Amino acid sequence: MKTQNEKAEFFASLHRGPEILVLPNAWDCASARIFEQAGFPAIATTSAGIAFSLGYSDGERIPQDLMLATVGQITDSVELPVTADLEAGYGDVAKTTAGLIAAGAVGLNLEDMDHDSQSLAPIPAQSEKIAMIRRIATGLGVNLVINARTDVFLAEIGEPAARFDRACERLQAYIAAGADCVFLPGVADENMIRRVVETLKFPLNILAGANLPTIPRLRQLGVARVSVGSGIMRATLGLTRRIAQELKQSGTYSALLEGTMPFAEANALFEA
Repeated sequence: MKTQNEKAEFFASLHRGPEILVLPNAWDCASARIFEQAGFPAIATTSAGIAFSLGYSDGERIPQDLMLATVGQITDSVELPVTADLEAGYGDVAKTTAGLIAAGAVGLNLEDMDHDSQSLAPIPAQSEKIAMIRRIATGLGVNLVINARTDVFLAEIGEPAARFDRACERLQAYIAAGADCVFLPGVADENMIRRVVETLKFPLNILAGANLPTIPRLRQLGVARVSVGSGIMRATLGLTRRIAQELKQSGTYSALLEGTMPFAEANALFEA
């Protein structure tokens, strides 16, 4: 069995391999085990998915300790490297980093949206967060993979050309501060993705969603990593809603039975 740091080194190497790294985002132990059995080399978590499953909205509403405890449960349920979406760090970034490593994870997403002010954090402050995470992780003996995210495109501030310049400025600063990968959600245009890859010349994470090029095409464009965020969890919620509506409105079971995992298979997810 690999040590935590060996998992971290392996996870880091996946960003530099010939193949694009495709990360499904788990929200509980069962989803993590399904992703592991599907053959993915690593697993991410979804902050929104975990929050929804525990009765919180996204945006750092969930208590830090509860989020980290859930990440720990997920890492304990799989052998694969796990990277966690920890939003903007839940206020105390030092405590969050130490808690993440104690939970067994080997990477994290860190976004630059300040949830209190609903504005982007100043670049120097965000860069210092990244540098602090690196210092703490190094001190604890884990080469944590930092995926530094900017929400420039999600915030939709200014024209697309201006957003491109602002995003690259931020991501270049985060690279200089010690990030291992950079994350630009909200971008689906092929030409824009190509420009970002060519400008940064650094591992880039893109968020899967509507109108995005296929994963093989993203690989051709030079994208290093694709994640799905809360997408799979929300698709599961959509199925749950369809089942509930059918039960209530027609009293039939089609949505319930179509594609359902047999009980024995579900139970076997956690059999020793």
